[in-house]
Amino acid sequence: MSRTTMRDVAREAGVSIATVSRVVNGVDAVAESTRRRVLEAIRRLNYSPNLVAKSLVHRGTRNVALFVPDIMNPFFPAIARGVADAVASEGYTVVLCNTDDSTEPGPHFERLLRGNFVDGAILCGTAWDAAPLSELIPADLPVVVMDRRVPGLRADSVEIDNRLGGLMATRHLLDVGCRRILHLGGPVGVSTAEGRLAGYLEALCSGAADERDAAEADSDLITRGPFRAESGYSRTRAALESGLSFDGIFAANDLLALGALQALRQFGRRVPEDVAVIGFDDIYMAALALPPLSTVAQPTYRLGTIAGRMLMDRLDRSASPAQPPAHPQPEPKRVVLEPSLRIRESTRRERVQGSEEE
Repeated sequence: MSRTTMRDVAREAGVSIATVSRVVNGVDAVAESTRRRVLEAIRRLNYSPNLVAKSLVHRGTRNVALFVPDIMNPFFPAIARGVADAVASEGYTVVLCNTDDSTEPGPHFERLLRGNFVDGAILCGTAWDAAPLSELIPADLPVVVMDRRVPGLRADSVEIDNRLGGLMATRHLLDVGCRRILHLGGPVGVSTAEGRLAGYLEALCSGAADERDAAEADSDLITRGPFRAESGYSRTRAALESGLSFDGIFAANDLLALGALQALRQFGRRVPEDVAVIGFDDIYMAALALPPLSTVAQPTYRLGTIAGRMLMDRLDRSASPAQPPAHPQPEPKRVVLEPSLRIRESTRRERVQGSEEE
């Protein structure tokens, strides 16, 4: 069955192809009676405009790309919802793209951004370097970076204070009596993982200064790997099998912490009596764990809405008439939000003053 064309609509409505084009593209210079006749013909013939062809003419698809590293990680749907809600209010749709934690952008990334399929992009949690991105991203395509930093890339960004989050998590474990804290860190070189590790180390150093019974910062207690539950399980299991002594675990995300809980159960370690465990993110599964998982909460939906609004602001600016040299485009914005503690049974050895409880 052949596809209905604009020529077919023009013939059905008894008008020119140019008139049909003006109606489809919302141009006002069409008489109302003619417009109604064209719209009725479109309805009868079930005509659908070629949106890709329109985008080539108008330089606008009303689509934005959202790149996430792992679509199976429950942390990212709340962010995606925030982005979608923010851009929908401006008439845009989100195209969700899974990078599978790749270390560099693949050919599909270039095709999407350079093929006039989207008007802008949000890079959420990607581990890509600025150099290849700068070559692949068209100069006139607005981009926002969120969750993980891309040093050297000129783009607006929004993230959580990961160092502060790591500091809060580790200090909480110290406050409930932990002295040897195993850190299940994220991948080396990823800004979120590095920030949380920095907070962990800072807390141990300040803990020793506060005479917290000489809490130890032992390199054997620091492990690095993917932000996935199976990695948390395998690293905790390896630590237990090696006989490594630890009475607390700070996992750099909740999936790692959930894997750690499974390994501790298999080895008969009680949580929190033998080992207190805290994660990071506050995904919905954290409160459903056995025992419910203490964690450092990120305002995920808010992160998404801020990123979406940043992108809409850049798109508005790019759609405006060119600004004179005396008024160049503003410098990239950077927004850093604070995390908060969620104390649950996995660390509830005693009531901790000043913490937010559920």
